[in-house]
Amino acid sequence: MTYNKKTIEDIAVAGKKVIARCDFNVPMKDGVITDDKRIVGALPTIKYLLDQGAAVILCSHFGRPHNILDAKLELDKKEKKKVEALPEAEQAAATAKFLEAAKGDDKKFSLAPVAKRLSELLGIEVQMATDVVGPDAKAKAAALRPGQVLLLENVRFHKKETKNDPEFAKEMASMAEIFVNDAFGTAHRAHASTAGLADYLPAVCGYLIQKEISIMGGALADPKRPFVAILGGAKVSDKIGVINNLIEKVDTLIVGGGMAYTFFKAQGLEIGTSICEHDKLDLALELMAKAKAKGVRFLLPLDNKLGREYAPDTESMVVDSDSIPAGWMGLDVGPKTQALFAEVLANAGTVIWNGPMGVSEWDNFAAGTEAVAKAVAESDAISIIGGGDSAAAVEKLGFADRMTHVSTGGGASLEFLEGKTLPGIACLLDK
Repeated sequence: MTYNKKTIEDIAVAGKKVIARCDFNVPMKDGVITDDKRIVGALPTIKYLLDQGAAVILCSHFGRPHNILDAKLELDKKEKKKVEALPEAEQAAATAKFLEAAKGDDKKFSLAPVAKRLSELLGIEVQMATDVVGPDAKAKAAALRPGQVLLLENVRFHKKETKNDPEFAKEMASMAEIFVNDAFGTAHRAHASTAGLADYLPAVCGYLIQKEISIMGGALADPKRPFVAILGGAKVSDKIGVINNLIEKVDTLIVGGGMAYTFFKAQGLEIGTSICEHDKLDLALELMAKAKAKGVRFLLPLDNKLGREYAPDTESMVVDSDSIPAGWMGLDVGPKTQALFAEVLANAGTVIWNGPMGVSEWDNFAAGTEAVAKAVAESDAISIIGGGDSAAAVEKLGFADRMTHVSTGGGASLEFLEGKTLPGIACLLDK
């Protein structure tokens, strides 16, 4: 799937109120943001809108909270009847008491810390609304002037958000004149704030989404060759669509991680207690046959680092892929495999990597993932890291700035690589 969508530079925003969907789903501990990369990543789009004289309304999800703000707007039916049965003078206090109880621990899902950090990064006050489409949000949005920024509260406080409820999207849209989607990480979700807003407002992408679709889309549509894809992770079932789509495009497909053992088992090899999807053995053989028919080089690990049990400090050893003994499980690729993969990557023109080569969060089984990250970083290839664990690995190792592009969305990247339509991008205006 290739996209040619209008961007913030293709639409007049001066003097307009612009609602921008960002990805502020940042790691947080005790109300303190521990990594602000996603907030920093949104700054170019926000600054452009401000520089052009727009009034900017920002929205995002954060975590998976309960629907607290729905409770603010609509008491549950049972409680509502109890409140309405009280004398009028007591109703306000009873309502407030109910709402306070409804909040509970979910105060931790507020975007207020993001507003504070954004204020520091932008050098201007970022106003914070206490709701999304309630009286506070609407009043602050109505009063917002060009050059000012307002952050709405967590959109997932409303169950109507994830249901892409048209009325909820319409209420959000009523506060603005233009919709900008810059949250690639949620572009594969058809939610009210990612796709629904486009039904009511002219919709364009911000710089982050523009970069994702131009670099990843360009690599898939017209890659510099040889085109090498590296796929890891635990399950073949998670990557069936990606493998199928990439076999049509790549010159070499490298498979590592836990899913390699399903391919080994399909070929009749002993895999010990390694992870295996027994219901996908026929599919594994079909995928290998398809690659062969297409002239695609299909590479599996030559050797593996095994563990006696699934634990970070388990007893370990390295064996060839055709010599895995009973009672042992594969937890990483071995040194021969690392050398082979590095050799292939050194000569690549384009590389797409999604998924670790082993249990990379454990130091004892991270060498394969680290070796691939190093080989990709040292190659002259156009290198695209497809989010998730692969992105975390290159960040941790300090290789991120040596990659052409590190995707901001794991699930969205996978669906993009599968060739699926991403609702949060498909809804935007075409050029």
